[in-house]
Amino acid sequence: MPTVESVVFDIGETLLDDTREFGSWADWIGVPRHTFSAVLGAVTAAGRNNAETFEYFRPGFDLASERAAREAAGLGEQICEQDLYPDVRPALSALRERGIWVGIAGNQTARAADLLRRLRLPCDAIATSGEWGVAKPDAGFFDRVAGFAPGDRSSILYVGDHPDNDLLPARAAGMRCALIRRGPLGHLFAERVRQHGEADWVIDSLPDLLDVAG
Repeated sequence: MPTVESVVFDIGETLLDDTREFGSWADWIGVPRHTFSAVLGAVTAAGRNNAETFEYFRPGFDLASERAAREAAGLGEQICEQDLYPDVRPALSALRERGIWVGIAGNQTARAADLLRRLRLPCDAIATSGEWGVAKPDAGFFDRVAGFAPGDRSSILYVGDHPDNDLLPARAAGMRCALIRRGPLGHLFAERVRQHGEADWVIDSLPDLLDVAG
């Protein structure tokens, strides 16, 4: 099996705990947080886009315009140190210390990329679908990952929590993949992923990568 030269991480519920961000959206549209969370879980479990959650509360919801309105109101997207899972900095640092190139690439806005860069994470590069103009699970996203990370595709490991958005398209692109059993989807689909061999590895925390990519 080829050596892992590069590890590229998804963002939401892989590096970032999305609880605060989704809670702020629930507050913005005037829905109890637990209600928003329950509907979001049902939507994602059905394999649909998270953005569809808003349609249940506000038919015709325009995410782009509402995001702009939040920004104008001073309540826009924020990514803070407290949003990082506690194992992020030590795990990324340890991978780099072993000579592994570390990248971050997920389905986020261009603003999210800027906010992540401000955190000065121990990584080599950061990119988002908002910057690239193509989003997962589109094959074009993983073509960009392949051009972004050094090494042959078979030596690139993509880590995420979503089988259909992260694992299957990464594998179809010729990369290796790992599911992190974290967040709603990571827990919901971990057993399916194991049973069907949809990932090269299933991990419970980011430091577990040191055993497979070191």
